[in-house]
Amino acid sequence: MTSDPISDMLTTIRNGQKARLHSVATPASSLKGEVARVMKEAGYIADAVTSSEFPKKLVITLKYSDRAVPAITEIKRISKPGLRKYVSVSEIPSVLDGMGLAVVSTSKGVMSGAEAKKAKLGGEIICTVA
Repeated sequence: MTSDPISDMLTTIRNGQKARLHSVATPASSLKGEVARVMKEAGYIADAVTSSEFPKKLVITLKYSDRAVPAITEIKRISKPGLRKYVSVSEIPSVLDGMGLAVVSTSKGVMSGAEAKKAKLGGEIICTVA
């Protein structure tokens, strides 16, 4: 058990796609659920559902193209517990020239980098997805 549950979730997704799994499960938390929601809205995962049994699990349905190519080519943790990365609106990174996704935790909740720029909000960069 590490002290970084978000990093564990991203690694579970990465490993699940390498193994061509249909879905992966990770212990649930509200932050993980919000990160998964942003990834689903951006089209990188098919679905994310929190199970009702105890202990709660976040079940993430992975997304592939018609030739079993994973939708996510790279997923990287940016802000870590030992070194948090906070940015202002102008410093929010553009992943793959706007083709990728930056997940940002702002004062108005977790959102994509593009949404944060529109709302003129800075915050903590949780991860980038390409």
